[in-house]
Amino acid sequence: MSLGNAQYDAIMRTYEERRIANRHLTEEHKSEVYDLIPAYKQLDIDLGNLSVEQGGKLIKGDQEALRVLREKIEVIRQQKQDLLREYGFPENYLDEVYTCKECKDTGYVDGRKCKCLQREIIRVLYAQSNIESVLEEENFDNLSYEYYNDSNVERMRQIVGECKAFVADFDNGYENLLLNGSVGVGKTYLTNCIAKELLESGHSVIYFTSFKLFDTLARYAFRSQETGEDITAIHEDIFSCDLLIIDDLGTEMTNSFVSAQLFAILNERGIRKKSTIISTNLSLEALNEKYSERNFSRIFGSYKMIRIKIDDIRLTMKRIKNAQNRK
Repeated sequence: MSLGNAQYDAIMRTYEERRIANRHLTEEHKSEVYDLIPAYKQLDIDLGNLSVEQGGKLIKGDQEALRVLREKIEVIRQQKQDLLREYGFPENYLDEVYTCKECKDTGYVDGRKCKCLQREIIRVLYAQSNIESVLEEENFDNLSYEYYNDSNVERMRQIVGECKAFVADFDNGYENLLLNGSVGVGKTYLTNCIAKELLESGHSVIYFTSFKLFDTLARYAFRSQETGEDITAIHEDIFSCDLLIIDDLGTEMTNSFVSAQLFAILNERGIRKKSTIISTNLSLEALNEKYSERNFSRIFGSYKMIRIKIDDIRLTMKRIKNAQNRK
């Protein structure tokens, strides 16, 4: 799973805090039982003395010492359970307390990430993606073809199949997508579907509208000039995330700064073999005119183009909803 060092360290600090809190809770349980049931505390003392005694005999060569120790430990264990039941405590009341019993709050089981750690990593990745709440609605599970007319349904099924194939092959190679089509044909919805699947499988995904991306970079650049603040962190996130989504390329005000930043992003991510998805309303000719030859060359040479040439689905949805409201 792709996660920054600082993010990983922050997650592991929460595990350490969890272990400390649970150790305190275990000790509180023990103090509570000892105060209420002195006989239970005495059994723990007896158990410690017994272990020392039988251990000494074992060292001296008494072959029966280990068997006797096991038998007496079982007797004491049963006496302790009886006392807990007698005073109304659950039998496991003095067991070590863990938030996750699988990994015992370490995050790992047999050297592999525990499910609880995987969930925590996915939560962090969602939070940084910029589209956490949107993905609850816009995903492959909720995708419907009911608003597409007969002539468009088959084409959309094909496009959705290509998007699912991109997800399925994500870890097996390096591929970029250019989703091209007019307003309202579902480009953003499809990028969100892809983002949802990859986030769920633990990949780092960052989503920006084109306007927001370059506005953010411009503000960081201006602030760095004013304060001397290092802006490499924001660049590193954009360069290194597993998938970068730039939505609605062409809606921002284009200038030399935007063209330079776009080239830096596309070039660096290409060098690192990090996948990018770009959606745009612009034709290839318009992209070439707007973003310079070198940017167009990067996109044209390294991106699989998915042309979504269908009717505006939002207009269809609006007509259907208006008709339903009139009934």
